Amino acid sequence: MCGGFHCSKNALIALNILYVMVGFLLIGVGVYGRASSIVTNLPIIGGILACGVILILISILGLVGAVKHHQVMLFFYMIILFMLFLIQFSIACSCLAVNQSQQRQFAEQGWSLAPIEIKQQVQEEFLCCGFNSTVTDDHLSCTAVEAICCPGGLSGCSCPPCMPKLESTIDYAFRLSGGIGLFFSFTEIIAVFLTRRYRNQQDPDHLPARAIFPQSNYVY
Repeated sequence: MCGGFHCSKNALIALNILYVMVGFLLIGVGVYGRASSIVTNLPIIGGILACGVILILISILGLVGAVKHHQVMLFFYMIILFMLFLIQFSIACSCLAVNQSQQRQFAEQGWSLAPIEIKQQVQEEFLCCGFNSTVTDDHLSCTAVEAICCPGGLSGCSCPPCMPKLESTIDYAFRLSGGIGLFFSFTEIIAVFLTRRYRNQQDPDHLPARAIFPQSNYVY
């Protein structure tokens, strides 16, 4: 039946192979984003690469422990995965619970900390100028985007601020991140329960040794 030793082993191996693929996907996304200059913020790239490497290392630990039925490896894998579940579940719930007002505050803080080059890229991508009417940046130039927004130098024409155009993108990013994080956090708790069950099961191919005494040693 599916609750048997071999089913638990195969399910745990399949889950860890999935985690390895996701880890390589994260590394690929980070390397591609850096090589194509889609994201020039090094901490973001470093965070994506670190998440991919950590996920692969944890998955390898789980794979080796599942294949060998190694009690110590499975124990540490179960503890680490449960801690990862708590962190990821909390972050996913926070992303899904963020309202529009909080999203604006986060976006305003990120805009104020972003370098001028990033702000220029955002303006050229969304054809906007500045963050909003309350946030000003004297070092930020809107000449290039105003030439596109207002062809021919029309009087009284100006590019709209970036925040209204970024609202839908920011909201989608929060919802997508929260949904994906919530989905994978539930797969992690399933892996924890599978590991706990698998550790307590006896391998039918390796039965415990039993001492066999001659019949003359028994007392009748």
